[in-house]
Order: sequence, then structure tokens, then C-alpha cells
Amino acid sequence: ENSLQKTSTSSTNPSGMFVSPYALNLSSFTKLIKRLQERHPEFSRDEIVAAVQEVRKINKGVLSGLAISSIEEKTSAIL
Repeated sequence: ENSLQKTSTSSTNPSGMFVSPYALNLSSFTKLIKRLQERHPEFSRDEIVAAVQEVRKINKGVLSGLAISSIEEKTSAIL
């Protein structure tokens, strides 16, 4: 199940370069925003990001632990 927070504290990519866990989270966030933009082309990126931030606020200030599909559904309900 996809979630916005990875369980490891750090990772390496195939070339052996260090990858920050924040970069991994940003990648998931970027994928989420892209999926929401495809689902709701009538909304701007800023409006979609604001709706995701509202989901975070409702969820006690965090998105970690929620599946991306769940965040997508909750964000769509707000939009």
C-alpha cells in the first residue's frame, strides 16, 4: 500500500547516491498532485495543493500513514 511516508530513514538509489527521505516524500507528493490534476483539470495546481493541505490539517497535521489513494479521495471531496 502506498503511503506518503517511507519507513526507512534514508535510502540509496541504484547508482549508490544517498537519497533523502524528504526527497522520497516529495516524489510521492508530486505524484499525488499529478494524479489530482489529471482527475480535476478544472482546478489549478495551487487549489489542489491547498486542498491537500486541508486534508493534512483535518488529519491532525500529518499525511503520513494515509494511503495515497485515501488522500486523493479526501482531497477530491474537498475540491
